[in-house]
Amino acid sequence: MHITANFDAGNIYVINVEDKNDIQLAIRPDVGEAFFQWFNFRLSGEVGEQYVLKIMNAGEASYLEGWENYQAVASYDRQHWFRLPTAYKDGKLTIVAELECETIQIAYFAPYSYERHQDLLAAVQMHPLVTLEHLGETLDKRDLILVKIGDGATHKRNIWITARQHPGETMAEWLVEGLLYSLLDSDNATAKQLLDKANFYIVPNMNPDGSVRGHLRTNAVGTNLNREWQSPSLDKSPEVFHVINKMEATGVDLFYDVHGDEALPYVFLAGSQGTPSYSDRLAQLRDRFSDVLKLASADFQSEVGYEIDAPSAANMTVATNWVAERFDCLANTLEMPFKDNNNLRDEEMGWSPERSIKLGEASLIAMLAVVDDLR
Repeated sequence: MHITANFDAGNIYVINVEDKNDIQLAIRPDVGEAFFQWFNFRLSGEVGEQYVLKIMNAGEASYLEGWENYQAVASYDRQHWFRLPTAYKDGKLTIVAELECETIQIAYFAPYSYERHQDLLAAVQMHPLVTLEHLGETLDKRDLILVKIGDGATHKRNIWITARQHPGETMAEWLVEGLLYSLLDSDNATAKQLLDKANFYIVPNMNPDGSVRGHLRTNAVGTNLNREWQSPSLDKSPEVFHVINKMEATGVDLFYDVHGDEALPYVFLAGSQGTPSYSDRLAQLRDRFSDVLKLASADFQSEVGYEIDAPSAANMTVATNWVAERFDCLANTLEMPFKDNNNLRDEEMGWSPERSIKLGEASLIAMLAVVDDLR
């Protein structure tokens, strides 16, 4: 038996592997040790044998509600991901795996590797409407890449989409992959109409350093990027710094910041209702966007979500709030579950890359519904 996390986005400490029915592991915290929940490792053993893995520090994780009704994901081929029997009790997360092949990969959610990220960028740049722009470097000297789609015409609306400010929320980049391929599909009438009306600026991975390091929530120096939008710096949050500089150059008419939520088993929006300049115009746009997204995807709902901020009480360091206020635009955070979606349960798969991709495709329909009235 062998366990390793020595690969892109890997995260686990091995405490004890002497007994296959009591394998003891621990999650490595993000730099700074303020956050941890993401795990991603490979187990090699004997086909037909059952292995019981216990994450011993699960009771100290960042979001304990995230373990309720949660099942770990696993894959033999790193393409098809399914759920494993998982239980949380007395501060330990227990995962049971019966091997059908010698090696299985087990993770908090289906990983979106840095290599797949590079493949996505390489694939979309082949489209004549796509330009890749290097916005700057991260603290680990990785490239922060912007995907620009459109001709840049000034009469068109400017739609900005960001994903994976929190690197462990890999469903966000799965969604962006689906959205990008749908937007570039020449047979997609919704996409063609949108591109007649809007330029797109998409950052598929806002936090490549945290992604490769196997972090849940922070970048290379332990900064939570989604609390940096009021005053980003090159020392702590160059990723936000560079994106804001580009936003100032293009303007923003619609902002869509894509995330995952550890605790809530639903897909939902968190808007900018608590910003100082929130208006009836923005409220109407948000309602229309939400209503159309519900029709476009039965996975989306608007009954369950975060508590809405009181007027002028929003946290202005958060991306959606800062962008909405700075550009007087429709801005939403989209949240997806790590667990299953209680709206439409799937016991084998739970929430999955495939459903995230489909939600990305559906998001374009909601964008088309509001694009004409964004300014």
